[in-house]
Amino acid sequence: MRDGRLMVLAIAMLLVAGSVACVGQTATAPSDSQTPAAKAESDKPMTKEQAKELFKSVDDILNFVSTDSKLPIEHSVKRKLITRDEVNRYLTKKFNDDKSAKHMERDEIVLKKFGLLDQDFQLRPFLLSLLTEQIAGFYDNKTKTVNLLDWIKPDDQKPVLAHELTHALQDQKVDLTKWSDVGEDNIARNVKEDNQHLQTDEAETARSAVAEGQAMAVFVDYSLRPTGKTIADTPGIGERLKDLAADTSGSPIMARAPLLLQQSLIFPYSDGLAFEQAIMVKKGREAAFAGTLANPPSSSFEIMNPAAYMAHTPVPVLRMPDIHPLIDAEYTPYDVGVMGELDVRILTELFGGKEVSDALTPEWDGGLYYAAQRKSAMTDGQKDSTASLALLYYSQWKSEDAARAFLRVYTRELPRKYTRVELSKKDAQSADEQVYSTNEGDVLLSVSGKDVFISEGFELPLARKLRDAIQSVQGTGPLQVAGVRMHEPSLSMAEMLGSFGMMRVGLERYTLKGAGAGSGITSVY
Repeated sequence: MRDGRLMVLAIAMLLVAGSVACVGQTATAPSDSQTPAAKAESDKPMTKEQAKELFKSVDDILNFVSTDSKLPIEHSVKRKLITRDEVNRYLTKKFNDDKSAKHMERDEIVLKKFGLLDQDFQLRPFLLSLLTEQIAGFYDNKTKTVNLLDWIKPDDQKPVLAHELTHALQDQKVDLTKWSDVGEDNIARNVKEDNQHLQTDEAETARSAVAEGQAMAVFVDYSLRPTGKTIADTPGIGERLKDLAADTSGSPIMARAPLLLQQSLIFPYSDGLAFEQAIMVKKGREAAFAGTLANPPSSSFEIMNPAAYMAHTPVPVLRMPDIHPLIDAEYTPYDVGVMGELDVRILTELFGGKEVSDALTPEWDGGLYYAAQRKSAMTDGQKDSTASLALLYYSQWKSEDAARAFLRVYTRELPRKYTRVELSKKDAQSADEQVYSTNEGDVLLSVSGKDVFISEGFELPLARKLRDAIQSVQGTGPLQVAGVRMHEPSLSMAEMLGSFGMMRVGLERYTLKGAGAGSGITSVY
């Protein structure tokens, strides 16, 4: 599944406000409520003088971005002022035409099968609503143009410009379109393609986090200018942003979003920023910007563990055996991919709570999933139902205790995913197996040492054959990721939305007082 860039700028402004407050400034948060007159005023197009000022500021901010990131300016950046109606038309057309959006709609059923989305959740209308609410400006890789919004005051757009113009310099350095699109889009239909997907399945995720983490670093530096500080000499600023990421009060739609969406959408920005800061502190700005563009990480594991990236630690990637002779008579291949460290963080928090997630996530040591669709599902309605899918999920853990703890967390969630869940002790072949019958078929849960195997929807004899086949092909050590795309369920949302531009949450919600006029610290997210 494919991910993308979503910018939750109100959260970033909380971070900036908190950092400035530490050096003597005061941060205030105005009331969310707006009178009709105030709302009308906020939507009022800027004047010609304001537009002229904003256009003029592009070059000044571009120079700041280049100095801050050490990325050279190869040429000036085109700029365009657009209306709210133009933005909405752009979003709707791009959503209808976008390749990643179409993939995301296909992936929706797999996310529901895992329990990451509720069965009745409608992904497409929700994402369109979110995009319409949240767009704050964007740099278009294809037209090489930064698009400015005519209803937001110039001073409020300047921090956004610092973020988006970072993308412009990245584009001049590496060609973002080619740099970001490094994977296959085909459905894997044989064992060679299965393993190619697993080996190359997460790199777009990691590259998205690099691009957004760099843009966030420049954004924070631009906003911190009045204090004389930068992200490099403000310890913990990346981690504080991650802690603040749960605040969705500035966005009614984000506040209603499932945990999967909330965390996967903020990941490239919060974890990407923490990753870039770690590289910057250890190796300097050139390594954090040009260096990670030239040698990007290949997985969410490396983004979440920057020390592992810097030490060239092998990334846990598992192997798929040739299961097609076992399943192809009754099933059509639907999806194969990595269940990475971010997926585990989201899944365990959703199923067990944050404390459980914080304890289990670092214990993850590799995971993969495979989904197949029954050939007996003929109609669109049948194909859109999770009952048409059979799913297997195999994971490895750093200890036997962690493996059993994860399986307990996962097992407790079965009644929320299915109806008529009944434990069948007579069908279990050992104490390490649990067998359940559900309205969507058999469920087999088993643990063997540090390995966990889960099958949902495959008949029991077939599930056991699949388990034995997968366990038999795993090596004694992790494989090194090939360096191109990996396909994590929780990250596909973010990658897809990233192609639409920068988003905002809580427009003008967080304002930093006392930083000086024109400082660009008023939030526009």
